Amino acid sequence: MSSLVAYDNSDSEDDSSDQQEKRLSPAQTAPFEQNQSPNAPMLPDPPTSAMDQMVSGYHGDTLSNYHPQSQSLSQSDWRSFSRRQEKVVMDCTSPSMTHWNIPSVQTPPCIQKSFSLVSNSTKRLQNVPSDVRPYISKRRRLSTSVETEQKDDPSEPDHGSQSREAPILSNVPSKLAPYLGQKPRAAKIPRRLLMSLGGHKGPVNTVQWSPVPQFSHLLLSASMDKTFKVWDGAASGRCLRVYTCHSGAVRDACWTPCGQQLLTASFDNTAAITDVETGQQTVKLNNEFKVMCVALHPSNPSVVLCGGYSSAVKAWDSRSCKVMKVYKAGVQQTLDILFLRGGEDFITSSDCVSRDSADRTLIAWDYQTTAVLSNQIYNERYTCPSLALHPLEDTFVAQTNGNYMALFSTQRPYRMNKRRRFEGHKVEGYAVQCEFSLDGALLVSGSSTGSAYFYDFHNARLLHTLQAHSQPCLCVSQHPVLPATAATCDWAGEIKIWH
Repeated sequence: MSSLVAYDNSDSEDDSSDQQEKRLSPAQTAPFEQNQSPNAPMLPDPPTSAMDQMVSGYHGDTLSNYHPQSQSLSQSDWRSFSRRQEKVVMDCTSPSMTHWNIPSVQTPPCIQKSFSLVSNSTKRLQNVPSDVRPYISKRRRLSTSVETEQKDDPSEPDHGSQSREAPILSNVPSKLAPYLGQKPRAAKIPRRLLMSLGGHKGPVNTVQWSPVPQFSHLLLSASMDKTFKVWDGAASGRCLRVYTCHSGAVRDACWTPCGQQLLTASFDNTAAITDVETGQQTVKLNNEFKVMCVALHPSNPSVVLCGGYSSAVKAWDSRSCKVMKVYKAGVQQTLDILFLRGGEDFITSSDCVSRDSADRTLIAWDYQTTAVLSNQIYNERYTCPSLALHPLEDTFVAQTNGNYMALFSTQRPYRMNKRRRFEGHKVEGYAVQCEFSLDGALLVSGSSTGSAYFYDFHNARLLHTLQAHSQPCLCVSQHPVLPATAATCDWAGEIKIWH
């Protein structure tokens, strides 16, 4: 009487249905058409069967609305009917339909052909090569986009994206918290490797800890790979932010006094101030020359000095992005800029070297009048790639390519102390930086041999040599809060934390 019919997208069933269609005569199909013959299988009374509801389509069209002898349909009717039959096939082959007791119904030929077309199109889609993208209907594309939005719903957080977007200026690591309320301890020399950070693809020119005590676990690095990064250098060692604001190598970088912005100098002829959290450039200063060094005015952080491949040093107002002052000298390149205490004077280091002396290698400037105060500070025939100011005393040091650090007075006429110099390391043309500890007791320097050198400032005695890298060590930065903690970087792009 009635049998369970399972619809499958298979060739065997399509062939059997075609053979059954050939055996049917008009006399046999007429009772189905009128649903009045006692020999024809009867459909249940309303409510109609599930099969009838599925085949009914969008507007309640039953199978009897299509005459079996009408083998051709109009183009619009055929398209709408094909869409309906595709839904019928998908519903009939779903697992939820396997337990329904559906009476066997003789399907009209036009319906059988539509089933066969849908089945063949499904098989063709399965055999499509991987490099050919099949057509996807608009309805299915919309449903896919809705599913994607639901997966990306912020109510179901993704731990990976959460770590990338987490604020970096809000949480104080537990390792740093015990030292925040205490007085700064005496500087000590680090002895062992704490962690190694290898995220840069080019030489790292400088590393610097954040000057704000509660954010001093953040470590800034600037590299020749056109990026500068902020790391968690005290706890996890993770890279918290990568900044790609420059199109050229980043030659110099430093924190602003508030610890929420970064000042960078690049070979793309610009200096920029970037927000630490968002990574957006708030200020961009176009100097029209490759910028090698930048410095912030100590009492007015909105003033930025930029020097580089030019005979002039420019002073910018970062609020209006306009040049305030220009300091001109007969040099080809400015290597470093150092503001003296109070910000009334500053020192520039240049590459101007004559045969017998380094005339104009170090130049003292009056910030207000742009006048040269002295250009006879250092009279030896070595250039000075970096300068460092003592945090307590009226002195500063200059790293020289003579493989020693020279000591100078910050008071006019800025005389050099010839009885005290810090030597034993090699520079050999690299831009090796030097730095004082927070209490001024230690003076540290990198070297072209990859070692970090720790000197006693008061007697110029070498205290310890730390073999940090196999490539030239360009910078050593001591932590302002954690005792005996320092960061080093090298020419190969590696950063290491020592304790």
